[in-house]
Order: sequence, then C-alpha cells, then structure tokens
Amino acid sequence: MLHEPIVFTIFIIFAGAAVFATLALYARQSLLVAYILLGVALGPWGFGLVSDAKLIGDIASFGIVFLLFLLGLNLQPQELLRMVKKTTLVTIGSTLIFAVLGGGIALAFGFTPLEALLIGGAATFSSTIVGLKLLPTTVLHHQRMGEVIISILLLQDLVAIVLLVVLQGAGAAADNSPLLDILWLLAALPMLVAFAWAFERWVLFRLIRRFDKIGEYIFLAALGWCLGMAELAMMMGLSHEIGAFIAGVTLASSPIALYIAESLKPLRDFFLVLFFFSLGAGFDLGMVMEVAVPAVLLAAVMLALKPPVFRMLLVHSGEARNRSHEIGFRLGQMSEFSLLLAVLAVQHGAIGEQASYLIQLATLLTFLVSSYLVVMRFPTPIAVRDELRRD
Repeated sequence: MLHEPIVFTIFIIFAGAAVFATLALYARQSLLVAYILLGVALGPWGFGLVSDAKLIGDIASFGIVFLLFLLGLNLQPQELLRMVKKTTLVTIGSTLIFAVLGGGIALAFGFTPLEALLIGGAATFSSTIVGLKLLPTTVLHHQRMGEVIISILLLQDLVAIVLLVVLQGAGAAADNSPLLDILWLLAALPMLVAFAWAFERWVLFRLIRRFDKIGEYIFLAALGWCLGMAELAMMMGLSHEIGAFIAGVTLASSPIALYIAESLKPLRDFFLVLFFFSLGAGFDLGMVMEVAVPAVLLAAVMLALKPPVFRMLLVHSGEARNRSHEIGFRLGQMSEFSLLLAVLAVQHGAIGEQASYLIQLATLLTFLVSSYLVVMRFPTPIAVRDELRRD
C-alpha cells in the first residue's frame, strides 16, 4: 500500500461516510445509522478495508469526551444539581425495571445467573451519545427537556461506572476489594469537583481573562483543560467522560463559554463519525446467528418498553405528559456503556463470548431503530424533513 495506514484509514472512512450519508438522506434514514453500517461494510468482518477497528475506536473516544465537555459548558452548576435531585427516583426506578427484564430474558435462554445479571445491567443504560447527538442545540442548552435528559444520563453514567468498578474488582487479585474501590469512587468524585472549581477560579479564569483576545490561545486552553480533566478523572478511577463534563460545567459561567462551544463543535463531529464507524467495524458478523434470537428479543423489549416506562416515571415525578413522551423515545436505546461492559466482562472471564455478543448485537439494534424513530418523529439536527430539522 502506498499510503500510510492511518492516513488511508481516515480517507476511506470519511469518503465512505460521505457516500453513505448521501444515500441515507435520500432514503430518509438517520446519519448515525449510515456511519454504523459503513463500519460493518468496511470493517474486518465486511470487506476488510479497515482492519484495526480497535485503533479507530480508541481515537473515536475523543468524540464522547468533547461531547460531554460541550454539554457541561452550557449547564449552570446550581441548575444541574437541582435537576439531578429531581430525576434520581426516575433513574433508580427505570434501572431496576430494565435490569429485571434484561436478566429475565437472559435466564430464559439458558445463560448463567452472573451472565444474566450483567446482561440485565447492560440493558438499563441509555446512550449518552445517541440521546444528545439527536437533541437540537436550543433544546439541549436552554429548555427543560435537555436538562432532564442530561441529568438522567449523568446518573446512569455514574451507575455504569460503579458496575464497571465492581466488575474490574471481581477480576482483580483477591487482596483488591471491590468495596474499597467503590468507597474510593464515592470520595474521588467530590475531590475532582473541588479541584476543578479551585483551579478554574484561581488559575484558568485569570489566564483566559488576560489573553481573551487571542482566539487560538482560548481554543488551546479549553482543549487542554478538557483533556487534562478527562485524564485526571481516569487516573482517579472515574471516567474520561465524567472528567470532561466537570471541566465544562466549571467553565459554564465564563463569558467565553459560547465561543469555546462553537470552536469545538467541528472537532466533536469529526470524532463522532469515527465513533459510530468503530461500533459497526468492531462487530463480528460470524456471531450473529448464534445470538440473533435472544439479541433481537432483548432489543425489541427495550425499544418497546423504555419509552412508556420513562414516560410513566417522569409524569409521576411531575413532568408534562408530552415532554415525558418525547424524552422516553430519546432514551429508548441501550448504551455505549453496554458495549464497554460486554467487552470488559468477557476479558475478565465473567461472561462467555455468546453473552458478550448478545449485548453488543442488541445494543447496535437499539441504536439503529431508536435513532430512526427519533429522527423521523422528533426535531433533530439531522432530520430528513425540513419541519423537524433543528440545529
């Protein structure tokens, strides 16, 4: 090959994405669906033009980091705390319901109790990246619907991190207690928030105020702050996404928050294309037939029941019925955390390959169907109908 591997890989992904996106728009399909199908077609289990799906996935993880950073930039800390308190019962209730449903399906198909527990856990989460990518910017940043969705997803992310910590602890040496890891996690989050607040107040804010006329410096300072906090959070046992989100929230009161958000949007979209491509490229088509029936059933149950369950719980908590109905559909899929859980669990020997691929296939199916339903029925930045397109 005359090209450097990474250069050819980026070329083939974005050239293919342009073609698939054009076809998707003519067919009135979601662009997210186009990127996933492109990954399946060009990945190791398709034509094999992109052979290292893991490398692309690692690079693409920056897209989620930037997405969470941009979300934080548009959320005032006081309002965020108020909404998290309000949606705690909704998150706990929905988590229990979906865990029981997912675990019951797994047991019915002969999976072990531990595998059923993890499959049920994977079914509880909704996708941060799908839910927020399809939410118009005006709704995301300035309306109650965006606040409710973000607070539910944030709480789900914290639950997912706890589950991942338990899983990692179960696969570690006997002298490493999962309970100690969880206690450290509970202490690490407020410590990270306190550090972010102090550093932003006494260092970052003063630097930005001094050099706010130099756009390139502001861009670099914001990028360094985002990635630095993401890495610090990871070192403390949390996640890159949580660190980036906290970094954004601490800058939300800055007068240049809007400028930073606009500057990073193209960078975010670049990495998000890679993220969805990597989802499709990393799936083993050879395992489809072995887990097709339970995966389709799990996906169908989640797609059918998540919208009404979220609607019921939100209405009970005092939200308007129409708003609750739309939020239910926007949260009606499984999550990228489900994919991470599936991969990590099989690496630690907690579940077998069939259980792992069941989670992965069900998650991809819910991504495809849920994004299609949202794009066709509700306002989104990538709607195929003009009356539903909102940026």
